[in-house]
Amino acid sequence: MEIKRLFDCLEYQLNENPLETALANKADDEWVRYSTADIKTISTALSTGLLELGIQKGDRVGIVSFNRPEWVFADFALSQIGAIGVPMYPNSTPEDYAFIVNDANVKLVFCGEEDIYNKIVQVKDKFQNEVRLFLFDEVDNKDFWKSILKEPSEEDQKIIESLKSGIQTEDLATIIYTSGTTGNPKGVMLSHKNILSNSASVESIFPVVRPGFRTLSFLPLCHIFERTGLYTYMRMGVSIYYAESMDTIGENLKEVKPHFFATVPRLLEKVYDKIIAKGYALSGLKKALFFWAIRLGQDFEPNLNYSAWYKLRLSLANKLIFSKWREALGGEVEFIVSGAAALQPRLARIFWAGQIKILEAYGLTETSPGVSFTTDDPDDVRIGCVGPLLPDVEVKFAEDGEIMVKGPNVMMGYYNRPDATAEVMDKDGWFHTGDIGELVENRYLKITDRKKEMFKTSGGKYIAPQVLENKFKESVIIEQIMVVGEGQKFPAALVVPSFEALKEWCAIKEIEYTTDKEMIDHERVQKKFDKEMNKINNSFAQYEKVKKIKILSEPWTIDGGELTPTLKLKRKNIYSRYQPLVDSIYAELT
Repeated sequence: MEIKRLFDCLEYQLNENPLETALANKADDEWVRYSTADIKTISTALSTGLLELGIQKGDRVGIVSFNRPEWVFADFALSQIGAIGVPMYPNSTPEDYAFIVNDANVKLVFCGEEDIYNKIVQVKDKFQNEVRLFLFDEVDNKDFWKSILKEPSEEDQKIIESLKSGIQTEDLATIIYTSGTTGNPKGVMLSHKNILSNSASVESIFPVVRPGFRTLSFLPLCHIFERTGLYTYMRMGVSIYYAESMDTIGENLKEVKPHFFATVPRLLEKVYDKIIAKGYALSGLKKALFFWAIRLGQDFEPNLNYSAWYKLRLSLANKLIFSKWREALGGEVEFIVSGAAALQPRLARIFWAGQIKILEAYGLTETSPGVSFTTDDPDDVRIGCVGPLLPDVEVKFAEDGEIMVKGPNVMMGYYNRPDATAEVMDKDGWFHTGDIGELVENRYLKITDRKKEMFKTSGGKYIAPQVLENKFKESVIIEQIMVVGEGQKFPAALVVPSFEALKEWCAIKEIEYTTDKEMIDHERVQKKFDKEMNKINNSFAQYEKVKKIKILSEPWTIDGGELTPTLKLKRKNIYSRYQPLVDSIYAELT
């Protein structure tokens, strides 16, 4: 059958690859499994109940929850009656919820947990219309989602089938509000065709994925990266297991033994940093072998043909060291998809050397999301690039290097914001991404920076902060960093240490660790950070070098307003908060 609407993915799996475990999550320490047939039954019962509640085609309904099967039930239930799903981040602020509910004129919201429910209730008096809230968790005296379920009669079935047949592939399917680094979020309107064209493109380049494969899902379903993944997994016959939480990913990987999963670079960085910390804790021959393997992996390029001597050493490193990394990921991982931010090239090299294929992808919410995707063919991999373009996706570059995209995956526009749409969509239908990049070897897309984040020093030199920041984050003792210096003589940086790694370093150096706040002022700690800065600066031109860093004692968080829900820096917020500190940097050095 042809897949033209999102709900067709469910029908396709039911007809072509029905699974006993299509979705699974953990409850009371046991995996609860749902077959493809279960999803169909539950979604249809939910559609019936929603229609009875008065939800009609075109109505907007919110979903605010961490990943769980109920999220998917609600998504398909809405999709097949023509209602528009409006997913929201479970870690958003109450103010964002109020804005989105009002902007999209949301009529009903599914809430995952009581904590999320309570956050929404905080701003319920700001809602312009009455909005009903239903929880996925059963809580006393609050509406439970299962109370909506209604077994469809023959007449109900006819109504649902009639609604389904009236939904076209070009129709609006969902409104996804971008987290945004400034101002209110914008609602990206995506059609069934937008998302499914992207899903089909991804499927076409992954013949390695077979029905019966398992994946562990932990990136938020409200983000287009995991959302498009959902439909792609369903059409490929992949069993989806939802991690209990971000803290249990390691344990869940060992239980599920996934064949692949999607992640963001920050999580891979944390995994790597923990591995390196364990390496430092070794001694003697074990420590020497560990770092010998790391050095060997740092030189690896998947597409190169190495000498027999290098291959022999790498084989030994895999047997002694990297095999343990693969076991920690469940032992059956064939590849990992990394997206949403730039991945440090050294990490890609080491994981590839350790027979863990890291496939970088690039895209935006506005492009559903994929623009380019690295395949699992080593000969077709270029470390530092985000892969070849996906089928049916076109790219060209503006005079300043900005990446522009055209294709069936490009959004319908921003909801209620024709002005914002006009800013990014030109008259010829090209979407202006705001990212700067280039094509390597006329095939592999490389992202060099974010257009709006580049700044110019007083000497007239352009600085690409993300390039500097990604290099600095290669240091195991640096957790977060923001490069500053617009209009100044040189770049400087605010740095949040990896306090776990800093404690390890202090223990090795026999420095008594007191508190985070006290340690950042410790003379030897400051010298260590200066040493790291000078070492990393060797990779950059003189005008790019970071001349001074200020170490901070508190990490940047979503709740603190310094990070978006996708962990991107809210640069204006951070700069505003630390402006006196930034000013002091330049006062000291001028």
